[in-house]
Amino acid sequence: MITIVEANSKKLMKDFVKFPFELYRNHPYWVPPLIADELETFDRAKNPAFLTAEATFYLAYRENKIVGRIAAIINWNEVKDQQKLKVRFGWWETIDDVEVTKALLEKVYALGIKNNLEYVEGPMGFSNLDKVGVIIEGFEEMGSMITWYNYPYYASHLEKLGYVKEKEYLENKFPFENVKPEFFFKIQDLIKKRYQLKPLNFTKTKDIMPYVDKMFDLFNRSYASLSSFVAITDIQKEYFKKKYISFINPEYIKFVVDKDDEIVAFSIVMPSFSEALRKANGKLFPFGLYHMLNARKNSKDVLFYLIGVEPEYQSKGVTAIIFNEYYELFNKKGIKNCIRTPELEDNHAIHNIWKHFNPEIFRRRRTYSKKI
Repeated sequence: MITIVEANSKKLMKDFVKFPFELYRNHPYWVPPLIADELETFDRAKNPAFLTAEATFYLAYRENKIVGRIAAIINWNEVKDQQKLKVRFGWWETIDDVEVTKALLEKVYALGIKNNLEYVEGPMGFSNLDKVGVIIEGFEEMGSMITWYNYPYYASHLEKLGYVKEKEYLENKFPFENVKPEFFFKIQDLIKKRYQLKPLNFTKTKDIMPYVDKMFDLFNRSYASLSSFVAITDIQKEYFKKKYISFINPEYIKFVVDKDDEIVAFSIVMPSFSEALRKANGKLFPFGLYHMLNARKNSKDVLFYLIGVEPEYQSKGVTAIIFNEYYELFNKKGIKNCIRTPELEDNHAIHNIWKHFNPEIFRRRRTYSKKI
């Protein structure tokens, strides 16, 4: 018999966060999150996502043992402003038993029906900066700190329960040696002169902070046309500024500004923390922090986390300026591999940015939907 319990106490919430550690114990490709970071994400007093969203967290038990978990989520900005009558599910993990998945999803349907919503989609988080999708191809590739890993049976569970593909995301990678400066060196110089643009580079996080709010405004504008996009609020900007920007090597954040010092493009690259997180095994102390700081400075793999261009500049080759700046930095640091985080399959504009580097699709993931 499967019993579903709401994770509504500190102990149960910790059980919710720690369940994947048991499910993926000794798995060669799963990357454990930081337990404290996960708990903060689910803390209504700390995560500003809860100002515009609601979530309930559930654990599935069989014979007093946890066998699954799920978060039922409503993003009210999405529902009210975009008229998408959708309930989300995320942070879904389960043993290979479709009945466990079915029992967990019934709780998601209940939240949707209670609020007169029409369909469910997932897995996905509160916003576009959260993790998204179940892997359908590429299981023998290392995960990352900004993606979920899952077993192959996850997609089949959803399909058996009547779910259909909603969105597909691609993850690509290419060796740094594929980056040939002749593709962008001359053109970036012409573009800088033609549009009176210049790159901004940083060595200290404090020098980045005055630009971050405008960067997130640009992020909202540059991704607004995507069907899945929900804008970041002002309060969320402060949260992400603290959570992400202060943690990233400042050399890996690049801006392009116009003659008035207004940002027209930005890119955030992260060193790969995958191996460091595996060594930390969910804890910063006593040794996890050392591994994370070492990766921040010395990792030879990098993840292109976000890139955004002002709409009026999106067809003017501005990314050539960004690539030129990264080329010089990565060459100096001895970077080996460049990894792109999940990008929508139909986001052809972003795919075209990378075409000269001969990227390889190494993983595909999907969100699934169903009427309720």
